[in-house]
Amino acid sequence: MLDETIITETPPLVACYGHRGEQVEVPVSGQHARRVLHGALNIRSGAILFLITETWDQQTHRAFLEMMRRHWSGWHIVLFEDRGSPHTAATSRRCAKALDMEVRFLPRATPALNAMDHLWRYVKGRLLANRATQTIDASADAACQALLAMSPHERLRKAGVLSGHFWLHQCICCQGARAQWSKSTRIVWSH
Repeated sequence: MLDETIITETPPLVACYGHRGEQVEVPVSGQHARRVLHGALNIRSGAILFLITETWDQQTHRAFLEMMRRHWSGWHIVLFEDRGSPHTAATSRRCAKALDMEVRFLPRATPALNAMDHLWRYVKGRLLANRATQTIDASADAACQALLAMSPHERLRKAGVLSGHFWLHQCICCQGARAQWSKSTRIVWSH
């Protein structure tokens, strides 16, 4: 499962304590720095892979596809992606084909189908929300380190993969003839 998220220098304010009747001070740097976190989750093992970039475009998407191919060398990768322009670009699709990756596009507006999206929401809501950003790079690193610090089982649980209702549950838990297919296939998402 592959997905991208944007970390901004101004963190989301979810909740804040303050004295009744007093204005709460929220530090804002005035900068508009951002980082794009590209993440891939192996839905069978819970293994995870990251790339941090300043932009999200065809070039960075192709770089992450190449990184995934090196990481999961020799595996048949089926990549589920949303219809973001870096994913649907002809050059990105040709790159995936050259890397021997199958691409399947998710229906529009279906973030609930994206397991990596659940992990990004967890990190942004728990780790990055309500805290002043020291540096944008520190925030991006902290987000990745928080997910790396989780056990593979915990990552799969928080991503919703271990739910009996996960939409690819049959592919993960298949028996008999399909078990051979699942042993040699890594399914990766992209948002």
